[in-house]
Amino acid sequence: MNLCLDLFLTFARIGVCTFGGGYAMLPILQREVVDRRGWATETELMDYYAIGQCTPGVIAVNTATFVGYKIRGIAGAICATAGIVFPSLVIITIIAAFVQQFAHMVVVQHAFSGVRVAVCALVLHSVYQMAKKGVVDRITAAILLVTFLAVAFFGVSPVLMLVLAAASGVFSQMLKERNK
Repeated sequence: MNLCLDLFLTFARIGVCTFGGGYAMLPILQREVVDRRGWATETELMDYYAIGQCTPGVIAVNTATFVGYKIRGIAGAICATAGIVFPSLVIITIIAAFVQQFAHMVVVQHAFSGVRVAVCALVLHSVYQMAKKGVVDRITAAILLVTFLAVAFFGVSPVLMLVLAAASGVFSQMLKERNK
């Protein structure tokens, strides 16, 4: 039971930093889950991110579910998921009750502007960390570049690019194995 409580409290602390959505939480997940707790390796966490991106829902919630399941099975998955969602639920409820009264204030608008910029920095940091660990050779660098260009500049569906990237990874690995 202590482990379930630990999962809940750890992911609740991560969930408090939910500004900007799941991607903004990725550096915090890395620090807590890999560096501090040792609940997953960097490679496992990258895999959880990848699977979490391909499944419905917020990437941080999906990742919490995977980590919780690894650590304590179904009970761990429920506790970790509840932990990461709980702070958002409380914060959103409080904000919803008061936002109309304060949204017109200049200081509140400036605060939201600052938060948006900080979220961009957190997301860029996550992208950098993931690219550093995910790009291991020229083929993966090419997959990264082509995927980014296709989605960012040509409006190609991210789902299609995920499928094509996965197929490219499988195909390139098969070629490597065949050439050995």
